Amino acid sequence: MPTSAPAIDQRLVSLTRPESLEADQYQALRLSLQRLKASRDVRMIAMTSPTSGDGKTLTAINLAGALASGSDARVLLIEADLRRPAISDHLGIAGNAAPGLADVVLNPALTLQDAVLPLGFGFDLITAGSPSAVHEVFNSPRLEAALRAAREHYDYVALDTPPVVAPWVDGLLLVVSAHKTPRKLVEESLNLLDSARVLGIVFNRDDHPLLGYHRRHYYRSRVARAVQS
Repeated sequence: MPTSAPAIDQRLVSLTRPESLEADQYQALRLSLQRLKASRDVRMIAMTSPTSGDGKTLTAINLAGALASGSDARVLLIEADLRRPAISDHLGIAGNAAPGLADVVLNPALTLQDAVLPLGFGFDLITAGSPSAVHEVFNSPRLEAALRAAREHYDYVALDTPPVVAPWVDGLLLVVSAHKTPRKLVEESLNLLDSARVLGIVFNRDDHPLLGYHRRHYYRSRVARAVQS
């Protein structure tokens, strides 16, 4: 008896329910980033978070979907969280055997295009790739070259990543789970990141103004809220 294909995660509202109020939150984020691209050529955006479970992977996928929706923009989503790759599971494409980011970085015979996986959602994907020594990947000069090539070939590049890639991106979005991520961890993360590259904070699961976070960071840095159930 044939098995059914893995289902796409329904929290990917930009893909499954693009007309919903939840998806509107990502469209608002998209508009903010379009303005930043026009004024500062911000096109490579990293999603990172203080702790696991804050929703950065779902935010990265939803943002890629929003950026690609109803436009001619070339959008690439890169899975740079090599320790906890989850994008394939969320998209229902687990088992994909194509090379990924780690393979491109560690194998000089591969180019960035060898790892690009076109999707039916309007954007391309590069998965994390084969399990590998994470430090070897992030210390390789080929990683910077791969990211530079991605930036040159796409209008927008969204990365699901730890903060280590910060020096090579145009901007960072700090993803936190509203009313759950400890305020201290949020402030510590902001202090560790290059403030010039922090574009804002994305509050997941937030349906009203967030109280308790440092006032300066909340009003200065917030780009949009992302509501996920």
